[in-house]
Amino acid sequence: MTDFKNGQELLEVCKKKQCSISEVMKQREIEGTSSTKKEVEDKMRKALAIMKEAVRKPLEDPKPSMSGLIGGEAKQITEYRESGKNVCGTFMNKVIACSMAVLEVNASMGVIVAAPTAGSSGVVPGVLLALQEEKGFTDEQMVDALFHTAAIGYLMMRNASVAGAEAGCQAEVGAASAMAAAAVTELMGGTPQMCLQAAAMAISNLLGLVCDPVAGLVEVPCQSRNAVGAVNAVTCAEITLSGVVYPIPFDEMVDAMYKVGKSIPFELRETAIGGCAGTPTGCGMRCRI
Repeated sequence: MTDFKNGQELLEVCKKKQCSISEVMKQREIEGTSSTKKEVEDKMRKALAIMKEAVRKPLEDPKPSMSGLIGGEAKQITEYRESGKNVCGTFMNKVIACSMAVLEVNASMGVIVAAPTAGSSGVVPGVLLALQEEKGFTDEQMVDALFHTAAIGYLMMRNASVAGAEAGCQAEVGAASAMAAAAVTELMGGTPQMCLQAAAMAISNLLGLVCDPVAGLVEVPCQSRNAVGAVNAVTCAEITLSGVVYPIPFDEMVDAMYKVGKSIPFELRETAIGGCAGTPTGCGMRCRI
């Protein structure tokens, strides 16, 4: 069976089969679930459709979250871009808006794809859908990109964690950022080695990020951190595709992230006690909900 337990083994499989990370992951799913190629691709097409809807809704018809802490931010950012005054440029503005939109859907009890978690669900679609619009990639290419993100997410779950309660936000937004960075690198013609370098860099840039949701809700600061994770992913892909080599291997960065996560005090691992949640304003917001 096609399988791999870490990044090095994944690269070896890619080299042996002379194929991309996305193709290796797709083959693993086909063999591991005894499904046809069409069946596994159809499931990923469904995930892509959900992602697209989760981005579209807040941009066209924003609604407040159940708590009222967030709602409408993605449309505000889009309108700022349309005003011609924005700082980041069209593409990066779309990345930010799309990633934040998904968190609005999640917080208003809508349907999202946990990629890899609800708290980090905006990063992958924010990056990939903005890139699709910018570069004209087909839906089939997006499906392949999602298989690629699944491979990176699988390795991080197997060898570390993607849970904020266990390893902080670095394990949620950090993992999602690594997944997106690697997928963008493949989409733009990077080798499997380059993809894992981009993922390793993405992890390193968010190393130590705490999980401190205000009022215990996946809204503040989670929404803006998804934007940061998305921008980080694009940055790491750009750096890697330019030929800059990140020196620390992916597997070592995953291990380092997990060790750092275990060192983070429990107050900063999704307990809503410290960090942003522990500020006077954060505590006041909790009391008002």
